[in-house]
Amino acid sequence: MVRRLLGVIAGVALLLAGVELVLRFLPVSTATRTGYYIDPKILTYPAHHRWQVSTGWDLRNSQSLTANNWGFVADRDFVADPRAVALVGDSYVEASMLDPGDRPGAQLERALESSRPVFALGGPGSSLLDYAERIRFVHQRIGVRDFIVLMESGDVRQSLCGSGNVHSACLDPKTLERRVERRVPPSALATVARESAAAQYFVGQLKLDLSSIVAQTFRRSVPQHSRVSGPASSAGVPAREKPIAFVDAVAREFFGAVSPHVEGRLIIVIDGQRDATRPLEARLAAERRQFIQRANEAGATVIDAERLYAEHAGRSRRSLDVGPYDRHLNALGVELVMRAAASALGQDVAK
Repeated sequence: MVRRLLGVIAGVALLLAGVELVLRFLPVSTATRTGYYIDPKILTYPAHHRWQVSTGWDLRNSQSLTANNWGFVADRDFVADPRAVALVGDSYVEASMLDPGDRPGAQLERALESSRPVFALGGPGSSLLDYAERIRFVHQRIGVRDFIVLMESGDVRQSLCGSGNVHSACLDPKTLERRVERRVPPSALATVARESAAAQYFVGQLKLDLSSIVAQTFRRSVPQHSRVSGPASSAGVPAREKPIAFVDAVAREFFGAVSPHVEGRLIIVIDGQRDATRPLEARLAAERRQFIQRANEAGATVIDAERLYAEHAGRSRRSLDVGPYDRHLNALGVELVMRAAASALGQDVAK
């Protein structure tokens, strides 16, 4: 019996070793090793770190990435240059699924006809108040004066603590007071597991959550009755006409934080609905409209990408998404918004 058990264990071990070996020859995502290397409030990769990324079980859009001197995915190191423009955002700016020449930083620089270097400071899984920290850092360290922020529609609500898209600064969802919510370093076991191609494939590519699987196995499931939400407003006033408190709070915090560091221009490009078949959820659309209003009041140059998308839809049926499995902007979508940003920057400079 013992020999049979040992044989089974040995067989499983050999199988796992074989799977690990095979996956190491495939473009499975590898460890990013993110941490607070350059600043206590800014999450980056280690300087000059190399890693691999891909999407899904079939490893789509595989790319080899390299971090620059400050730990960002960028074509160049960041050094003092009075002409430099900082492009700040989340995974929309990093765009790790695109070829290097199709990413926002490279496309913005081409749209500027290479007249100014572009420093792309993308941070996947971050939000608006994290962008303010990067603006502060790059201004203090190398004197960048002009900034372009590429926002997704949910960046304002994701600035609330506990959203899962916070690197450091956030607002308490109840009190709307500023807090710092840093990412917890991985455990020793997780650090070791992340170096395994098999672990990365099953957890990273297939998104398997072993703890959830175990919990669901031993949990009694009871059918939930569907609920119909009533209007979020009172006295017959539509919710979209009623100011949303946290939007104003996030806007005040963001513009207050960046105002000492934007000595030149602040251009905000805001993603939104890209086609008529996929409208934004009503509440999210209301948050977006309110933030645009606050950004205009704060003196920022705002580019509403929905207008660009509508113009594109009027002349072409080509999608602006990476794919049905990935709603990030594809190379064409990036080109639309970066050309608009470059044009706005040129117009502002000319004023």
